[in-house]
Amino acid sequence: MAEKSLSSPSTDVRLSNSAPHQLLTPPTNSEQMQQPQILITQETSHEHIFCTFTTNTAWTLGTALRTRILSLPAGQRKPALISIAHATATTGGGPLHVVFQCATESGTIPDNENWVRRKRNTVLRWGVSSWAMRQKTVAGLSADATAADIESAFVKKYALASANGGAVADEYAIHGGAYPIRVRGVEGIVAVVVVSGLKQEDDHQVVAETVREIVGQGH
Repeated sequence: MAEKSLSSPSTDVRLSNSAPHQLLTPPTNSEQMQQPQILITQETSHEHIFCTFTTNTAWTLGTALRTRILSLPAGQRKPALISIAHATATTGGGPLHVVFQCATESGTIPDNENWVRRKRNTVLRWGVSSWAMRQKTVAGLSADATAADIESAFVKKYALASANGGAVADEYAIHGGAYPIRVRGVEGIVAVVVVSGLKQEDDHQVVAETVREIVGQGH
């Protein structure tokens, strides 16, 4: 199943004084897809680890993501849902504490919420981005593996619940867009930021680039 959002309306508003700023291409070539450690090394590098992470930081990151997505060129920009949640839950399996969430513009759909939840769950369970988990799965498959092969291999490897016979995991998604938030001196992840609505590689890359930018500002 592909992640979707509706097309942007023709009357959408582009940020004033903002030229389209294209995303870099994330590692997807055959060499790097066999080396998911490259992505994990990036995520745990000094440039991607916050000094602190509070609700104010979440606001700064979330609004920066919205601005960045709205400044993308037409080929990359789509309506997207941004969500940031602390990596803590109430006892008894209660919901995570969401500290920032917004749609970038008109056109997101209810299913974006489902994608956010499933991609976030992947980060919370394995401690790496959902895109890195996809590349780890790809690394164990042949070069001609299809998207369906990748999904079913993920379900089988981790014995995940799947209501559709193993084709797709019910509660986890290995589509790009969910990214771990780490803080210096703290072991593990403290929060997860998710973007849903762009192409999955762009979902990942916009978060990675924006996290680095905000950390670079001293947060």
